Amino acid sequence: MQTDIDPRNLIGRKAFDRNGTKIGTVDEVYLDDATGVPEWAAIRTGLFSRDAFVPLEPSELVEGALRVPFDRALIKDAPDFGVGRHLSPEQELQLYHHYGLDIAPPAVPDHDFGKLAGTEES
Repeated sequence: MQTDIDPRNLIGRKAFDRNGTKIGTVDEVYLDDATGVPEWAAIRTGLFSRDAFVPLEPSELVEGALRVPFDRALIKDAPDFGVGRHLSPEQELQLYHHYGLDIAPPAVPDHDFGKLAGTEES
């Protein structure tokens, strides 16, 4: 997704699936703990329905609406963790697996690489 979008501006926007079918409205946006980058959106799927979490990375903001590149049925079947609470790493992993997305292994900081590889400078 475009990283220059203010996550507060996503709240209240309509969300559509890959086929253009309305999913609902963005209810909350969850930021990555380490980077502060918007990572997940909770979509209110109906008047009496729950919120469904969708990943923001493959999603796009198109003509003022959030376009999520998954089918509505898959989105509605996403694990339900409730909104207003922090997502644990285990919950995020479940969501990544649900959507068939790979997560990158943690990067090793450059300043530690020499020590790990045994190539200390003299």
